[in-house]
Amino acid sequence: MDRSDQQRQEESAVALTVQHIRSMLKTTGRAAVVVPDNVLFEGGAGETVRRKLLQMTDLHTILRLPTGIFYAQGVKANVIFFDNRPAAKEPQTREVWYYDYRTNVHHTLKRKPLRHEDLAEFVQCYNHANRHERRETWSEETPDGRWRRYGGEELLARDKASLDLFWLKDKSLTDLDNMPEPEDLAEEIIENLEAGLESLRSVLAALRAPANERHSGGHVERGRF
Repeated sequence: MDRSDQQRQEESAVALTVQHIRSMLKTTGRAAVVVPDNVLFEGGAGETVRRKLLQMTDLHTILRLPTGIFYAQGVKANVIFFDNRPAAKEPQTREVWYYDYRTNVHHTLKRKPLRHEDLAEFVQCYNHANRHERRETWSEETPDGRWRRYGGEELLARDKASLDLFWLKDKSLTDLDNMPEPEDLAEEIIENLEAGLESLRSVLAALRAPANERHSGGHVERGRF
């Protein structure tokens, strides 16, 4: 099995794990699941799972996070929040609220780790006490707002029901003053290199494994989705 086939199998396994979590919930159950970006846009199993989530649950919130928070450096993560619903003909997701805590945000594992207070605005916007009274911080007048709402039908109509959405401009592409500190960039480069080396070691170990093990299929580490 080559690397691309193994990666596709692992990505499908992650998407199906999300579906399995949903199936284990009671009809009033709630879940928050950390997933890599590909779960939001890949075809095949990923698209099937997204459509089921939008149809069968209230997928009400997606928190987009910087790289290296839950996964290896370079892998982008999200937290999806959904409430299970009884079976119905109509899609149960009416709207999805996005909080973009990735664009123009820079964290490193050592010099600038993610802290609780960094997500204070998200917690306030989330409004756990009454989700039906949420207010967008994004508008045409405030284009830098990180909290934005999209309709469920609009998302279902997107190609492959993709949930991979961004609206903020990456200021580092146009504003050199907004770039991370040199020390942070250096640390991020080192972390990316270390993650790359770890991936290469995994490939090498797979190549050295007996043929019957190489063809046994991909796997997902326990506790990481």
